Amino acid sequence: MLDVTALGEVLIDFTPQPSDGPYPILAAHPGGAPCNFLAALAVRGLRCAILGKVGDDSFGRLLRQTLTERGIDTRGLITDPGVFTTLAFVTLDEHGDRDFSFARKPGADTCLRFEELPLETIQNTRVFHFGTLSLTDEPARTATKQAVAYAKACGKAVSFDPNLRRPLWPDQKAAREAMSWGLQQADIVKLSEEEGQFLFGPDVSPEETAARLHGDFSVAAVFVTLGPKGCYYSLNGVGGYVDAPPVAKVVDTTGAGDIFGGTALAQLLQTGKALSELTPGDLQAAASVAVRAASLSTQTKGGIQSVPDPAAVAALSIN
Repeated sequence: MLDVTALGEVLIDFTPQPSDGPYPILAAHPGGAPCNFLAALAVRGLRCAILGKVGDDSFGRLLRQTLTERGIDTRGLITDPGVFTTLAFVTLDEHGDRDFSFARKPGADTCLRFEELPLETIQNTRVFHFGTLSLTDEPARTATKQAVAYAKACGKAVSFDPNLRRPLWPDQKAAREAMSWGLQQADIVKLSEEEGQFLFGPDVSPEETAARLHGDFSVAAVFVTLGPKGCYYSLNGVGGYVDAPPVAKVVDTTGAGDIFGGTALAQLLQTGKALSELTPGDLQAAASVAVRAASLSTQTKGGIQSVPDPAAVAALSIN
């Protein structure tokens, strides 16, 4: 039995490196939000699988090799010779915060079809996870919706990452509609404060975001990440704040939210409890570990390779 199966984008993040000249030097880092998420679970010993698509090219092979080395089951990762592996080009500001441009017209991840999915993988998992990037284009949009419906019909808990990437949407309305659809399917949601404000208004607090997710969408467990300020957690309306440890120098925030989400879910699954049995204290404990893991990840460039060792996370004090 798998612990978590994720469906979505498997891609290469090109991250800028120091350069003496006027032209940027870019390093290729394996990533994609679902892959970063699973890597954070796998490093803690959970059994994970990815469902997605890459091209029959060097980047696709690199991604498959990297995920396999991380202990993630790639039997549901399709290789398609007709399309290129999706590429994302990352720019970083002076604080290490990132922005993205995508080579994805189409990218392999958008070409995934439902009939290509090994449904037995979904049948044999505890949690099904997905994000909004697989909802931007067909046929992946339909494949995602059918896979979510199948997971729910099989009685699986559903985890959702709104993962707002504005350049991939034709307009803000389309992004909100897709995010709202995903929230309607979810039992567990990790989103950023920015994503909550995008959905519900610029002045919405983390508490209000969680209340809207509980009340309007029936999400049971919510984590609202607040960057260097930590996070807010809520279980059916009972929650609180967890501080993040200080980081002397942020190098790259790529994947930090995914690593938070994967680490938090790992902690919840390792309680051995069903979702209905979790307590607010369980979410608080999970958030405490997750903020430390996410903070450590910002000191390394890239997504998958920035997942920190659990021993280093345990040794990091928040105070």
